[in-house]
Amino acid sequence: MPKITASDTLDLSIPERIQLVGDIWDTIAQKEDTVSLTEYEKQIIDERLEKYHKKPSAGSSWNDVKGRIIGHK
Repeated sequence: MPKITASDTLDLSIPERIQLVGDIWDTIAQKEDTVSLTEYEKQIIDERLEKYHKKPSAGSSWNDVKGRIIGHK
């Protein structure tokens, strides 16, 4: 099997590249012990989760967030 480089992926369509990134991430996530958070990162996540539980309506919906991301091309 020939070796595929990152530049080879530029020939793929955008949906194919998105799928590739997802597939790669899935292989990383399967080995959860190799991706660890620092105590500081865990603290930030806990704080944000606590804020969310106190006032879930304070955040933005996924559609709003996605719209802001897509709108900033």
